[in-house]
Amino acid sequence: MEHSREGGRRDRDRDRREEKDKEFVEKLVKLNRTAKVVKGGRRFSFSALTVVGDRKGRVGFGFGKANDVSEAIRKSIDKAKRNLIKLPVKNGTIPHEIQGIFKASKVHLKPACSGTGIIAGGPVRAIMEAGGITDVLSKSIGASSQYNVVKATFNGISRMMDAKALARARGKSLEELWG
Repeated sequence: MEHSREGGRRDRDRDRREEKDKEFVEKLVKLNRTAKVVKGGRRFSFSALTVVGDRKGRVGFGFGKANDVSEAIRKSIDKAKRNLIKLPVKNGTIPHEIQGIFKASKVHLKPACSGTGIIAGGPVRAIMEAGGITDVLSKSIGASSQYNVVKATFNGISRMMDAKALARARGKSLEELWG
């Protein structure tokens, strides 16, 4: 069996591409189907809300619409990868308590001691798992729309302070800050 040079190179590129894609964990939060009634019957359209993270503190979400399920999911994953933000992780949990708000949804996030696990509902759980958080307590208050809960969670995460940035802002070392 002989292999051409191009064939081997193509396989190598595909393996590298799959390896690059595997650095992110993708979670489908919500898949919605809408129907438009036309002369010939119903025309279906799909929307997908996904969360993408590298389990090392980078996480993002995306929303995609298409006439096909797989295309909607692909679009939302692409948007999520373009909108990654830093999630500060301290010993497997978040550094401090925070509340995120988006429209009528509020998400309250609290750090938890090791071994607690992720105590959170669907959308918040997906975000925390994708971001590499292993222990956190959360409570979702108000509107339970999954899109709004995801936006509220990201609102809280984006306002969260990193220990190094906080120490630098106060003009102290990390040891002085954490004791």
